[in-house]
Amino acid sequence: MPDAGAVPTRPAVRAEPDTTDLTADVAVVGAGAAGLALADALARRGAGERVALLETPRADLRSPERTWCSWQDPASPALAGSVGAVWPHADVVGPGGARQRLDLPVPYVLVRSGDHARAVGARLAAAGARRLAVTVTGLRDSPDEPRAVVRGHDAEGRPVRVRARWVVDTRPPRLPPEVPPGRTRLLQHFRGWFVRTREDAFDPAAAVLMDFRPPQPPGEVAFGYVLPTSPREALVEYTGFSAAPLDGAGYDAALRAYAATAGLPPFDVVAVEQGVVPMTDEPLPRVVGPRTVRLGTAGGATRPSTGYTFAAALRQAEAVAGALVAGRPPVPPRAYRRRHLAMDSLLLRALVTGRVEGAAFLADLFARHPAERVVRFLDGATSPWEDLALMRTAPRGPMLATVAERALPRGLRRQPRG
Repeated sequence: MPDAGAVPTRPAVRAEPDTTDLTADVAVVGAGAAGLALADALARRGAGERVALLETPRADLRSPERTWCSWQDPASPALAGSVGAVWPHADVVGPGGARQRLDLPVPYVLVRSGDHARAVGARLAAAGARRLAVTVTGLRDSPDEPRAVVRGHDAEGRPVRVRARWVVDTRPPRLPPEVPPGRTRLLQHFRGWFVRTREDAFDPAAAVLMDFRPPQPPGEVAFGYVLPTSPREALVEYTGFSAAPLDGAGYDAALRAYAATAGLPPFDVVAVEQGVVPMTDEPLPRVVGPRTVRLGTAGGATRPSTGYTFAAALRQAEAVAGALVAGRPPVPPRAYRRRHLAMDSLLLRALVTGRVEGAAFLADLFARHPAERVVRFLDGATSPWEDLALMRTAPRGPMLATVAERALPRGLRRQPRG
């Protein structure tokens, strides 16, 4: 990878409205969580005018509006104007109904993607960053050329070409249809109802983080959660870890059943969100060309065992922005330590082979460890000693069998059920 060089002090070339050949120091492809985070981090460092943020104008290619939750400092500059709710406490409900109240060491923070896009968009406009409505169709990055070239077209179908010293691709990864031998892939999929009740029903200071009372299909995990934003309003969501998502009728039936299990009073559904996030131990390279890197889910920001992504994407974006401004190659840091990825790989395999019942395993994790340790584990921040403590309480036989399987050549490993 060539030397990044110092970020030039001159602004990027500004094109006339009908110009389709543009130049930028940094072209950020995609305006989801990771793309917005990087553009915002550069703008906050005084490099906003050097950014071209490329977002497709096609609604069918954009992620629908959704909620991002993570353990964060709600006063972080990256979240300014974006925080929709903060919970200092959370409940975890086991498969049998046992409820634990957790005093969280770091608040659980809700960010709505639409609110975040508007808040970041205002900062980018003030910083002089360019937002281009472009559907990217190709990328050329040759070591023999001084800039990478991003090709696409605008909303009217006119061709657009952006030449950039660095390209950061934040679009979702394109995983192969078939899971490679020896690798494991699940999908974290969800549908949520934003509900409004006719009487007080929620505690705005406490989220129901995971409720494992929904039926648990073999080799899968299912749970509900309730994120209150007022005494009468909440996001009620059904989430599954499985090989395939449900259809619309399946989600609605699961949500109705969960609402009844949770004892919710009559409510109106005022909005709906839905999404899918891959959970996999397949390799996701962060560097894909001399001047092209990947960030966000495509750059490994999704925790394979939990599906959490947002906090890691923000951390990666801050590191990449710092490297660019300091004149270093903007290689995103590894989102999670190697030992955490190894632990995740084992847990994914134990889940899909049916050796470990996911709901009981996760509920037991909260029951047998301090909340701070579990939160740090979910966020990929535990120390080696904390990891050892967590592993000591894992089901020994199933996990040892999974370790033994992982020692086999990939072609000889057990195939998941179903």
